[in-house]
Amino acid sequence: HKLEQQAIRETVGMYEMSSYAKIRVKGSDAMDFLQLICANDVDVEPGKMVYTQWLNDKGGIEADVTVTRLEKNDYLIVSGTMCLNRDMHWLKKNMPKNANCSLFDATSSEGCIAVMGPNSRDLLQSLTDADMSNKSFPFANVRNIELGMANVRAHRITYVGELGWELYFPIEFSSYVAELIDEKGKEFSLRHIGMHTVDSCRIEKAYRHFGHDITDEDNVINAGLGFAVKLQKTPSKFGKLIGFDAVKSKKASGYDLRVMQFLLVNPELMLYHNEPILKNGKIVGHLTSGTFSHTLGGAVGLGYVPCKLNEDHEDILAAEYTLEVEGKIEKCKVSIKPMYDPLNERIRV
Repeated sequence: HKLEQQAIRETVGMYEMSSYAKIRVKGSDAMDFLQLICANDVDVEPGKMVYTQWLNDKGGIEADVTVTRLEKNDYLIVSGTMCLNRDMHWLKKNMPKNANCSLFDATSSEGCIAVMGPNSRDLLQSLTDADMSNKSFPFANVRNIELGMANVRAHRITYVGELGWELYFPIEFSSYVAELIDEKGKEFSLRHIGMHTVDSCRIEKAYRHFGHDITDEDNVINAGLGFAVKLQKTPSKFGKLIGFDAVKSKKASGYDLRVMQFLLVNPELMLYHNEPILKNGKIVGHLTSGTFSHTLGGAVGLGYVPCKLNEDHEDILAAEYTLEVEGKIEKCKVSIKPMYDPLNERIRV
């Protein structure tokens, strides 16, 4: 686990994402339909990726996905492995009767391997003629490239908080692409990464996980994801964004919960999630995610803490926070910004 985390943070790691849900949305009304569903603005140039939530009428989060505009009338939604049926149902349920739009479950038609870490660019550049530089291939962009003999669609995005790419290819090329990267990767200290390590890296970065930190009962503003909600976006011909009124009123009234990050002072202990959070000695909530962070040197977790309406972050952090672990009250460091790379400098190099 430690070696895998070190590889992601210091060299390069690869992990498989083929099981992640992939839904294609096609048709002349695809953009209008997704503007109705997605809180962020998906009317972007083809080749751009958008991180977004799907909201319900209360502003709660029904899905947490990336949306890539592949062509003018062709979008790809990527979501968690467990979310395929749920997300497909939400799209079908909310599709206007007269929409010229079709949905296709593309999960099993494409393989996906993530290559993440500071050496990821050099590794991939050694396998392709395409220019992988930051200038030519910026963050949140998609390019069709050749990797060895395979045609690969490279998405520059990350769930672990490092420079990296998700590589999509026809499923029959899976072994070829995996072996190609694996073999060449020896020169770049590549290591195979498991999903527990991916989870640890995303918690270090305070990235939310659907089903743990964000659910249909958690308001998108309280969750700290207001940056991904664009109320002033290109309107849909099918009407207002689902959840528009709820978010508008919540933005006006302000947050009354904040997602905070907790790092245990004692490095011998482990966090799993559901550990009680104490503020000035009183239980005010529980951890929604927990893991061990070798990068930060202790167990780390995320959880919601109630606060006054729009309370200043400095005032929230001024209180004393502790966690109950295995029946004992334990000291911890707290933060509202991500403890790892708060300015996202490592992602956009």
